[in-house]
Amino acid sequence: MAASGNGRWSARATLKVLWAVFSAFVVESVVFGFSVLPAAIFWEWHFRWRLPYHWMETVLLSMAFIPAYLLFAFCLMLFSALAMYVTGWRAPDGAEMPIHEPDWPLLNWVRYMISIHLVRTFAGAIFRTSPLWTMYMRWNGARMGRGVFVNSLWVTDHNLLEFGDHVIIGSEVHLSGHTVEKGVVKTARVRLGDHVTAGVSSIISIGVDAGPGCQIGALSLVPKYARLEAGGTYVGIPVHLVQKRPVPASANIEPTIGGVAQDDSSSPVR
Repeated sequence: MAASGNGRWSARATLKVLWAVFSAFVVESVVFGFSVLPAAIFWEWHFRWRLPYHWMETVLLSMAFIPAYLLFAFCLMLFSALAMYVTGWRAPDGAEMPIHEPDWPLLNWVRYMISIHLVRTFAGAIFRTSPLWTMYMRWNGARMGRGVFVNSLWVTDHNLLEFGDHVIIGSEVHLSGHTVEKGVVKTARVRLGDHVTAGVSSIISIGVDAGPGCQIGALSLVPKYARLEAGGTYVGIPVHLVQKRPVPASANIEPTIGGVAQDDSSSPVR
C-alpha cells in the first residue's frame, strides 16, 4: 500500500510523485525549447532586415509576431504529441486509480494531462475547429475519421477517443475518458460513430457509445456508459431520446469507429 494509515503518502509514493513532477518539468521544458526555436529563428531573421528608417524595422518586427507565434503553436502540438509517444505517457483504458495510492498508471496519466493542458492553453485557442487541431489529437493518440471538427478545449484523454467520419464537437463541449469519484480516477473509452454531433456545452461522460447520425443537444448530459441509438436525437440532463431519424446514407448502419464496426448488442440504449 502506498498510503499510510493516517492517509499520508508513504516515502516510496512521495518519491514517485516527485519523480513524476520532475520528469514532466524536464520533458515539457525540452518540448517548449524545440517549439520556440523555429519561431526564434524566424524572429531573428527579421532583425537582420535593414530598412531606411528605424520605425519601419519596428513595424516589421511587430508584424512578424503573429506568424512567429503560429509557428511556435504548431511546433508545440507536434513536439508535445511526439514526446507523449516516445515516453509512453497515456491514459490507461478501463482503469481505476486511487489518488491516495499514486502508482505509475496514475502518474503517467497525470503527465499526459499536463501535456494536453499546456497545448490547449498555448495553441488550442488559435487552432481549435481547424484541421490542425484534429490532426494534433490524432498525433496524440485519438482515433478519428475524416472530416472531424472539434470546437472545444475541453476534449481530453485523446488516446481513449474513437470518432467516426464527419463528427462535430461544438463549443465548450466537455468530453473525456476519465472521471474522478470518491478519490478514484476511472477511465473508459468514448466512441462516437459517423456523423455524430455534440451540441454546445454538452457533457459526454466516460464509456459512452453513440451510434452513427446521433445528435446530442446543447447543454445536455450523457451519463457514463450510455448507449445512444443510431439516428437518435438526445437532449436533457440526463439525456433522453426525443426523435429518431434515418441514418445518413454515407454512414455505416452499425456504430463504427474509423470503419470498424462495434458490437453493442449487449448494451441497451439509455
